[in-house]
Amino acid sequence: MSDTPFSRGSRAAPPVLTLGDPVPLAERVDNRVLIPPVEGPPPRPPSDEIQALDGRAMGTTWSVRAIGPRGLTEAALREAIERELATVVALFSPWEPTSEISRFNAAPPGMWSVSQPFWDLVDAAMDLGDETNGAVDPTLGALVDLWGFGPPGPRGALLPLPSDEEVEAALKVSGWGRLRMNREARGLMQPGGMKLDLSGIAKGHAVDRVSDALTALGATSHLVEIGGELKGRGVKPDAQPWWVEIERVEGDASPRTVAALFDLAMATSGDYRRAFRHEGRLYPHTIDGSTGRPVSNNLASVTVLHASAMKADAYASALTVMGPFEGPEYAEAVGLTALFVERTPRGLVERMTPAFKAMMEDGAEAAPG
Repeated sequence: MSDTPFSRGSRAAPPVLTLGDPVPLAERVDNRVLIPPVEGPPPRPPSDEIQALDGRAMGTTWSVRAIGPRGLTEAALREAIERELATVVALFSPWEPTSEISRFNAAPPGMWSVSQPFWDLVDAAMDLGDETNGAVDPTLGALVDLWGFGPPGPRGALLPLPSDEEVEAALKVSGWGRLRMNREARGLMQPGGMKLDLSGIAKGHAVDRVSDALTALGATSHLVEIGGELKGRGVKPDAQPWWVEIERVEGDASPRTVAALFDLAMATSGDYRRAFRHEGRLYPHTIDGSTGRPVSNNLASVTVLHASAMKADAYASALTVMGPFEGPEYAEAVGLTALFVERTPRGLVERMTPAFKAMMEDGAEAAPG
């Protein structure tokens, strides 16, 4: 492997896929590497020491690898990380009874003033809802709870699925088109019974916040991971990027795909992450707001790479809702870097966008083993 940053493999490139020409994953044999475009050599990190930290928050685990200036202690790094995570929980966790989102969800009908950070993320989610025609929808909390993925906990194994009447009742208090916002008053209208749920965007938002906090401390080279959502900035002391492997679906015989996260985030939405089975059918946690039910389109996973971890997180969920045909078409139209893995009678099949293919290099010699 070359010792230059972002070295590219010298072997022949793997077969190129088009959106209309899926190939069974079992037919692919070479390792693959994703390398973002980089103009000029990246700046060196502020020191040669990588500090490793980890912990638990937001109902999941987190880990950070950070390179800060000499004198920046692990205690200072941990304090900054945990402060950002605690702030996200206090704002957006429906599992925390005193959080701002829980207070809004429990509020009687009326226009309620919210804090600026809360407004900013809801506003961003609503913009994405407009852009994706509701595939991003921050108002599905009642449906999330109904299907057993919210604070009330999972549905009992012996309970029947939610009835059509229950789904319809939850739909009546859901839908991004029903949420009214007063920008001047920084207010959100609670119509009565609406429950916001930002779980499809909050982890990515937390990754961005932690990354920004580390940068503010001078740790300008770092890798942040929260519950599988990642963001890398800068390079390591050896001038190599932060290499991460794209999460693979169980039973996937494909080669590993690693990505160089240089000022880049990555998020994966998978039907295997949080789901339950009923009478042999899988019900994943991603809810389609147009039906009020868990998605059922055979998409096993969607991975998105984006400069913003929040947007990577949101788009991965949105493309999952759109499905294996509309999703790739939309992602290509807006220039997203995305990989789709679909379950088919032929086995697992993948589709990748042109932006994803443009980053892809044969990488058995380009990435660490």
